[in-house]
Amino acid sequence: MYEDKTLQCRDCGADFVFTAGEQEFYASRGFTNEPSRCPSCRQARKNSRNEGQQREMFETVCAECGQTAYVPFRPTEGRPVYCRDCYAAQNNRR
Repeated sequence: MYEDKTLQCRDCGADFVFTAGEQEFYASRGFTNEPSRCPSCRQARKNSRNEGQQREMFETVCAECGQTAYVPFRPTEGRPVYCRDCYAAQNNRR
């Protein structure tokens, strides 16, 4: 159904192969556009976006065990927040 395609990177101008397997993966995820950057330029762009940005962590109290927990989102009043261990235990019960 899919065949390998040779595309040109919009950043460095190098040719790269958009394999049949990658095309199938893109289609399964609902992506309609082909990649416009080669794998190395995609990785470099991803690294530059995250460079120097430390994820802000918020201190809260675990709703299950009462210990201090740090989470990457601002806790909302009235909604339970769990520490890493209690969160993992909650997911294992399901």
